[in-house]
Parts: sequence; structure tokens; C-alpha cells
Amino acid sequence: MFKPTVDLKPDMLALLGVCSDENSSFMRGPAESPPAIRGALHSGSANLTAESGIDLADNPRFIEAGDISVQDGAEAFMGIEIDVGQIVGTGALPLVLGGDHAITYPVLRAVAGRYGPGAISILHFDAHPDLYDDFEGNRLSNACPFARIMEEGLAKRLVQVGIRCLNAPQKKQAQRFGVEIHEAKALDVKSFDPALTGPVYISFDMDVLDPAFAPGVSHFEPGGLSVRDVISIIHKIEAPIVGADIVEYNPRRDIHNMTAMVAAKMVKEIGGKMLLNAAGDTVGSG
Repeated sequence: MFKPTVDLKPDMLALLGVCSDENSSFMRGPAESPPAIRGALHSGSANLTAESGIDLADNPRFIEAGDISVQDGAEAFMGIEIDVGQIVGTGALPLVLGGDHAITYPVLRAVAGRYGPGAISILHFDAHPDLYDDFEGNRLSNACPFARIMEEGLAKRLVQVGIRCLNAPQKKQAQRFGVEIHEAKALDVKSFDPALTGPVYISFDMDVLDPAFAPGVSHFEPGGLSVRDVISIIHKIEAPIVGADIVEYNPRRDIHNMTAMVAAKMVKEIGGKMLLNAAGDTVGSG
């Protein structure tokens, strides 16, 4: 279980790794990603300054919260909510490194527990909608987290960006939950603005990127976004970002740590934006 080693305060950014991939629908490996991403972040080949100007190096508002290992089984898996709840309970902002995308469900439950049911707007970057009611009998699969989130009313709005394999079952689910889907084939990044109101949660699946930019993922889906596309969208967010995750990096499939460096870049850009946009406690806003 996560045990804070420092006193977390409101609007601090806490980087927490969640080593879990038991609910991966295709292959294991994402559970190994948190230490790999941290290694890239601190590799010395780049500094810790985001393009927004926020520098995470020696920043008193940036806390390395360590990694937690999650044992197999639904009860242990849902215990992630308790660990993340310790962070959000202080008013700090969790930036969670997966792990596969299944972890977003318990993480979001913890965040919603602080800001209230139906208060959060989610910006979800992904090649896949992850809206199956269940996948091969598993309702906690990494193919299902947003079905669980929306059926529980944990978010007021779900905006999905970069989708490029929307099949009939998930299209039906999207209509059921009122999901706003922006498929990659029709996305004009320059004009796209999600116009999100706070509090905002960002869920970033590495396979939203074209495999040319991020080969270290379990699910290759060509035709994706570029790193620049994603950063441009993130920089447009003006509302407070109260939590985020970066998921589905699979070190076993990476090439020369290319994808680890992209994930580290996302830590800087998403984390920097979270600190830049923070404006006091946003409990009850929206």
C-alpha cells in the first residue's frame, strides 16, 4: 500500500506508479513500465522542463511518490482506489503511471470521491474507446474501464481523442453514455479545442500515438496522432487538471527506449500543465 514519505499539500503533483497488468486483454508487460518511465525521465539525456516553462527539477510542488505493486485478484486491484485516495485526500494532484488501462477505473473512483460524482470532465487519448461492457468475461479488463466509469456516473463528460478502431459494440456503448468521440481520421488538431470545464482528468493511452512515435505498446494501431499533436491539445486546456494517468507503455516491445522517452515527455507536459493550471482547491467546482 502507498505510504506518503512527505507531507502532501494541496496542488502538489504526486507521481505514483501502479504496477498492474493482470487485466490486459492481449499481453503482459505494462506492469513493468513505471520504473522504466522514471528511468527515462531522470536519464540525463534531457532536462525536466516542460514546454509550458514549468520545471519539475527540484520543484517543491513535484513529489516522487514511488511505485505500488498490485497483486492479482479483483479485491487487490480495486485497492488502487485506496492508495490514490490517500493522495487526493490531501488536495494533491495524482499523476499515475500504469500499468494497463484497467487502472483508470479505480484511480478515477478515488478522484471522483473527492470532487463529487458527476463533477469531472475526462479527456481520454487512445486508439481504442475501451467501452466494452465486458471483454472475454472480464468486466475489469483494460478494454472496459470507461464503461465502468460512465455507468457509475463518475464523470459528467467523456471526450475521447484519436480513436481509430470504433466497432459496433463500442459505438453502441458510446451512444448509451453520451461519449464525445473524435476519431483520428477526422481530427483537425489546429482547430480542435475540447473546451473542458474543471475539474479535468486526463487519461493518456500511449497507443493513441502512431506506432512510428511509440513502438513500445501492446496494441499496434497505425494511423495515430503525433507527439506534437497531443502536446498541442494538452496546452489548450485552461481548466484545473486534478488527476491524470499515462498507461499502456510496454517495455517488452520498446526499441532503444524510444517509447519510454515519449512517456517521460508526457509526464513533463501533462504534469507541468497540472501545476500551471492549479488554482487552489477545486472541490465542488464544475
